[in-house]
Amino acid sequence: MKIFPLTLLPNDANINFMKMRWVSIVIAAIIMFVAIGAMVTRNFNFALDFTGGNLVEVHLEKPANLDEVRNRLAADGYDSAQVQTYGAGNELLIRLQPREGDSTAAATSHAAESVMKAVSVGGNTGKVLRNEFVGPQVGKELALNGLYALIFVIVGFLIYIAFRFEWKFAVAAIITTLHDVIVVAGWFAISGHEFDLTVLAGILSVMGYSINDTIVVFDRVRENFRSMRADPETVLNKSINQTLSRTVITSFVAFLTVIALYIYGGGSLRGMAESQMLGIVIGTLSSIFVACPLLTLGLLKVTKQDLLPKAKDDAALARRP
Repeated sequence: MKIFPLTLLPNDANINFMKMRWVSIVIAAIIMFVAIGAMVTRNFNFALDFTGGNLVEVHLEKPANLDEVRNRLAADGYDSAQVQTYGAGNELLIRLQPREGDSTAAATSHAAESVMKAVSVGGNTGKVLRNEFVGPQVGKELALNGLYALIFVIVGFLIYIAFRFEWKFAVAAIITTLHDVIVVAGWFAISGHEFDLTVLAGILSVMGYSINDTIVVFDRVRENFRSMRADPETVLNKSINQTLSRTVITSFVAFLTVIALYIYGGGSLRGMAESQMLGIVIGTLSSIFVACPLLTLGLLKVTKQDLLPKAKDDAALARRP
């Protein structure tokens, strides 16, 4: 495919991905188990959304610089403050985790004082509209709802792919998608970066991106199985090569969009952008090096009989040379 005078990928690429399938699957498995180990041993650095804390709503005379507000709050002992605008640009919603040793009442009072000190700079006076403590029970409910959303998406994908393709494809696609989600989640456990609702939203979007990329490759596999006279490994290899340009270009454009969000979206969206950037890279690699290789192993090994047209297509099949 050519972009201006640049040849990004040759149209007749013939990389032998199936020859590397054992190496790629072993590497993917190692990365996944490392991520699982990190989640078990290190756990996540849960943000206020899941742990509870203070919620302060402020109205200012004029808009404030959110990064400067976060920095001033961090200097006052609130390292993980979440600051975002809502409504008009001069209205802020600030979430703070209580400082160590503060009771609920003291935490609420200190939060309001620190917020007013952080936003009232350069003559920009503010007024506290709401200041309340969000208990950890709310965070527990949010975590459960996130888990339910994850299960719902997985089951939905499984039903859709099994209906559209064949059960072997459905299982391979779900394994690949779970691999991507576990690796992205494991990164947040390893790095210690804050895990909040925006990160959870980013991980759910990674699932959508990963399954979409895998389905594109699987759709080409199905077409080639019906038109090519070749063994399954050759068909799978050809299908990956035929969709390689599309996969790389789509991923590159998506990555540019998300990296712009990471750079210019502010601290409140950084976690989501980080999860999506990592998810795009992992999802692209897994659709090439994991999804199709799984269809050559054990019970998931696909054959031409698995993808033969249904009875209504038999007449058309019989007329083919």
